[in-house]
Amino acid sequence: MSAAVRYICLAVWLGAIFAGVGSYILYPHLFTAENIAEFLKRFEGEIWLIYLVMSALRGFSLLPSTPLVIAGTLLFPDQPLAVLAVSITGILLSSSMIYFFSEFLGFNEYFENHKPELTHKLKAKLEHPLGFLFVALWAFFPFVPTDLVCYLAGTTKMNFWKFIAAIFAGELVLCSCYVFFGGSLLKFVL
Repeated sequence: MSAAVRYICLAVWLGAIFAGVGSYILYPHLFTAENIAEFLKRFEGEIWLIYLVMSALRGFSLLPSTPLVIAGTLLFPDQPLAVLAVSITGILLSSSMIYFFSEFLGFNEYFENHKPELTHKLKAKLEHPLGFLFVALWAFFPFVPTDLVCYLAGTTKMNFWKFIAAIFAGELVLCSCYVFFGGSLLKFVL
């Protein structure tokens, strides 16, 4: 692939991050679960598809999935398993795209050429039997962006199936808490 295509993709990706994170910082009220739910209600017939697409593409902007998952619980309080399934599917799609996108952008080549010791050290840790646990715990911990570990795993070329299984395990537990207890937490906080 040509360097120009990579640079264009990198610029678009960085633009998405700056736009997403900047908007999140400047207009946090727009990213509440309630406002996301209101936005999704506009797409009555295609709401599940839009919800899935938003879940899948959200990762490129490094925005958290929490408000989106809770928005699903607000929209569909009687369908928690469907919300969980769509949320997890979106997160797994997002995580997979990020994993492969990091290689597409040449992050692995860059770090291999500029930081080979660090790259090999990280790869060894991720490929270690405890690497699965590290990724799963990172995915479960709600205060760190799961998308960063996706970029890290893709950059170090962690085994994809081990990576995606760890993301699934961590996010399943976290999203289950949001889906089954998120409404109760919102009522308690509000």
